[in-house]
Amino acid sequence: MDSDQKKLDTLCINTIRMLSADGVQKANSGHPGTPMGLAPLAYLLWTQFLKHNPKNPNWGDRDRFVLSAGHASMLLYSLLHLSGYDLSLEDLKAFRQWGSKTPGHPEYGHTPGVETTTGPLGQGIANAVGMAMTERFLAAQFNRPDHNLVDHSTYVIAGDGDLMEGVGAEAASLAGHLQLGKLICFYDDNKITIEGGTDLAFSEDVGARFEAYGWHVVRVGEVSGVADFEALSRAIQSAQAESGRPSLLVVRTHIGFGSPNRQDTAKAHGSPLGAEEMKLTKAHLGWPLEPAFFVPDEAKARFSKVAENGQKSEAAWQERWTAYAAAYPELAKQWEAAIHRNLPDGWDQALTDFKTKGSPATRVTSGEVLNELAKTLPTLIGGSADLAPSNNTELKGQGYMSGKDFSGRNIHFGVREHAMGGILNGMALHGGVIPYGGTFLVFSDYMRPSIRLAALMGLPVIYVFTHDSIGLGEDGPTHQPVEQLAALRAIPNLTVYRPADATETVAAWRLAILNASGPTALLLTRQGLPVLDRNHYPSAKLVEKGAYVLMEAKDKKPALTLVATGSEVCLAMAAGKQLVSEGIAVRVVSMPSWERFDAQDESYQRSVLPAPGAAILAIEAASPFGWARYVGPNGAVVGIEGFGASAPIEDLMREYGFSLENVLTRAKALLKSI
Repeated sequence: MDSDQKKLDTLCINTIRMLSADGVQKANSGHPGTPMGLAPLAYLLWTQFLKHNPKNPNWGDRDRFVLSAGHASMLLYSLLHLSGYDLSLEDLKAFRQWGSKTPGHPEYGHTPGVETTTGPLGQGIANAVGMAMTERFLAAQFNRPDHNLVDHSTYVIAGDGDLMEGVGAEAASLAGHLQLGKLICFYDDNKITIEGGTDLAFSEDVGARFEAYGWHVVRVGEVSGVADFEALSRAIQSAQAESGRPSLLVVRTHIGFGSPNRQDTAKAHGSPLGAEEMKLTKAHLGWPLEPAFFVPDEAKARFSKVAENGQKSEAAWQERWTAYAAAYPELAKQWEAAIHRNLPDGWDQALTDFKTKGSPATRVTSGEVLNELAKTLPTLIGGSADLAPSNNTELKGQGYMSGKDFSGRNIHFGVREHAMGGILNGMALHGGVIPYGGTFLVFSDYMRPSIRLAALMGLPVIYVFTHDSIGLGEDGPTHQPVEQLAALRAIPNLTVYRPADATETVAAWRLAILNASGPTALLLTRQGLPVLDRNHYPSAKLVEKGAYVLMEAKDKKPALTLVATGSEVCLAMAAGKQLVSEGIAVRVVSMPSWERFDAQDESYQRSVLPAPGAAILAIEAASPFGWARYVGPNGAVVGIEGFGASAPIEDLMREYGFSLENVLTRAKALLKSI
């Protein structure tokens, strides 16, 4: 590398450093140190190795870049701006301000070029694993020996915190097992956390750990400037050439690089450098004190080539696509449908024609529906956290994804619920697939951070949560969910369904597939449930309303309304019929989804649940938390205030008050109290 090139590269690196530091300083909030330390690595990656087109951030065969260390967001924003994405210098100046395109941590769908929402540490690693798995799956589905349609890598920058969090470890373990050779992770080993040096709590050999996972590990050494580019380039090239293992590149950086008094200190991590230290830093790096957010013309010219190269890369891919579409027109149509999430005509016909026998558990019906959907939705893909036989999540005859064959549509996630949640998010973010994952409802607690992020990003992920109440029986309170249902309902933009029988389960699955703007949770029983005869009761299509009247009171004037979800609907129906026989006007409501019901207009809501002040009794084998807004000031709830117990289901339901006798007693007491 000649001296002029070194000067230009150093100028560009310092441009990234100072844009990041200026953004944090102006906001008086943020994390300047990590962007300053990572600037050389990020510059080299984005200008020499990353395949992307700033003019079309959604190009299907682009490389994916994940900043798992989301607190270093100004690094990403600086790169996006300089590379020509739709992110202006004014946007950088508005860092962390109301309505800006540069929030405190990267947010998917908010800023062009941001592939995922990161900040909760470790999640980005799991997302990247999901993206890499999806790339391999789509390549197996669509590539042909003479046509390479899907061929891109996933790059992720992770810090010490990402590698301390359990979700990162779980995801890395699975990535190694699956031999994800197109996944390349940079470990930013800057040896600093908020409280001080990483050695306060973190002394393991990270590289050795990842080698044990089955990763290709390169210990790059120090990367602080252009003098380190040769070694870093060799490391990246070796990672790109490694087809049978994911790669971890251990890079020693210096947090707050260039800051005379903050470099390599915890003070550089989560606070602005301060006006005086900014002056000292700029002087130390030979940077003009004014203006802030200065971008030299030479740096602009250098970064302009990123967009030029990106457009050339996409144009070359478009040529391949044209040839592919001519050679394989049907596959090309399937690719277009998959990448745009267009559902084929008649995809749900099997659900319309679906028949059930006996009194199946809703988890059993769910498994049958899932397999019917798999016949018409070829990119429906997922699995379970080692509970497929219990969750009924296996797609029969569709094979299992492995390091030797990525075409399988079933995934063995292993006992890794948290990673499964993050990986499902990565799969949805990548696009081209409809991902689902299953476990017991009680273990949704392990997944909650990932579920929350799916809701925040509006990702169409489907969760199959079985064993949904104390009705699972003898396994006892460790496995019996009580508060989990309320916890899931508390997450904005997560749609939760707890179907009452097989017919509602079919309807819920259809709505889950149609939901492209957020995740869906299906809560399903272990125990069998009677199937409501829809020749005598309203259509299960009314599940789309969230709640509907199953049994109406005389003249539509109920003295009492019984509202229930899931397995308790049949109990509500039995109680309602008994009360009617005693001359009491009763309405029975099935309420499979609070979120869908809340989305209805007030007129419909009042046609189902009477106005506040009426006698409304809710019945649900879970925490009563949240029911007050539906039952009103004069209503009551038959729920569970404590934990479950180990016993047969019949004994549990009786002891916890989910018996016909108790519901009748509670209903009559409620009527007397009003």
